[in-house]
Amino acid sequence: MADYSKMIEGLRRVFNSGVTKSYEWRKKQLDGMLKLLEENRDKIAQGLKEDLHKSSLEAAVYEIDFCRNDLIETMNNLKDWMKPEKVKKGLLNIMDTAYIQREPYGVALVMGAWNYPIQITVLPVLGAIAAGNCVVLKPSELAASTAKILEELIPKYLDNDCVKVVNGGIPETTALLKERFDYIFYTGNTMVGKIIMKAAAEYLTPVTLELGGKSPVYVDENSDLNLVARRVTWGKLVNAGQTCIAPDYVMCKKELQEKLVEECKKAIDEYYPDPAKSEDYCRIINERHLNRVKKLIEGSGKVVIGGQVEEGEKYVSPTVLTDCKATDPVMMEEVFGPVLPIMPVNSAEEAIDFINKGEKPLAMYIFAKDHAVAQKFLDNTSSGGFVFNDTMMHAGLMSLPFGGVGGSGMGGYHGFHTFDTFCHKRSVLERKHGGEAMVAIRYPPYTQKKGSIVRWIMKKKPQKSGIRTLIPYFLFGTIFAVLFKVYGLQNKIPFLR
Repeated sequence: MADYSKMIEGLRRVFNSGVTKSYEWRKKQLDGMLKLLEENRDKIAQGLKEDLHKSSLEAAVYEIDFCRNDLIETMNNLKDWMKPEKVKKGLLNIMDTAYIQREPYGVALVMGAWNYPIQITVLPVLGAIAAGNCVVLKPSELAASTAKILEELIPKYLDNDCVKVVNGGIPETTALLKERFDYIFYTGNTMVGKIIMKAAAEYLTPVTLELGGKSPVYVDENSDLNLVARRVTWGKLVNAGQTCIAPDYVMCKKELQEKLVEECKKAIDEYYPDPAKSEDYCRIINERHLNRVKKLIEGSGKVVIGGQVEEGEKYVSPTVLTDCKATDPVMMEEVFGPVLPIMPVNSAEEAIDFINKGEKPLAMYIFAKDHAVAQKFLDNTSSGGFVFNDTMMHAGLMSLPFGGVGGSGMGGYHGFHTFDTFCHKRSVLERKHGGEAMVAIRYPPYTQKKGSIVRWIMKKKPQKSGIRTLIPYFLFGTIFAVLFKVYGLQNKIPFLR
């Protein structure tokens, strides 16, 4: 292993020189990343094919172009994002300048995941660079081909003094976590997330944890089951179910189960007529995960669709299980594979109770014609994201922060939210060098008159509608305008003595 202490010391030295803080440097790196994506499309797609059997369309839409669009959004808006954000002021600070200055943390560690090894790895790096940080990137070793490509290409397109790529497995990750970073961004499972957080606590390093969990689907009895089946099976089977926000399981009334299965079968047959031979159907990342998914199938519910496993090919067919119980293995952990359990419930209230007994999920999907059903779940549960009448589509809207809550993680990103994640929001108050008469009231000795005036200036009142809310500001401004004219800024105001 390389000497990570020296590497990080070098990155911190470069950061402290201020080179990464300029708009010009940030823009140049983003331009470089854009060229990387555009000039190496085929190479990246081939790496994704080798790692996960991803089709060229999934490689483009969910990986390369997803990053490219986020990157273009960042490039188009970076100047505005870097500007100080003005804040509201009260009477006490009416003459001051107050704003939030977004500034980079310093040296950031980004730890990618194997299931979307370009999107999930590159997006945080883009935000970290846009915010002006130096970056250490650790791709997942499980997506070995893609990790090798990133290690090869990033030094060619980005500033190698400010952005480093570290490949390797557990030993390299463990060694990196012993070092002091200014921010850590991790995507992966909850168990490793806890290890990351413990390591970060040593130096009080802030973290973003993009984890996972069991993202539920609830299907109301009045739903269009054809629509539900098409959207749920699509969300479940993209990337062979290896998506952190994939619909994990379905809850519906017992009488809907059979009809829903029929519609799911139609949708699967349409999407993947022969999934084992389909170029559009992905594979499980490795044998260990395949055997895990296989055990979930064997020990849970009733297999009504699929259930085939080919270990040599790392293939699990699109699978639907019915009559699952809360105690079944498939309901005890995140599935993270192309297996859809259906657990009958008697009502929406029962579904809500079941959700609330577990960890807060990364996403929640509610299907109903009546918006009141969705509102009931929205008001009485908690999740990272919430989608009504579809699955996963919220992740593609860059104006929405993507992230979890509780057991599904902390923090959010995508678009501006990635930039904002990697920025420290510095509170700035600027006051002129003079005008002592304006602030003399705060100094001892304290008098009853001073106290009355200070309390009047600082006192907040419930908001009232209409022009009456502006009267105190008008009076205050008028009084001080007169005092400035009569006494000048350099003199003390008599009633403050």
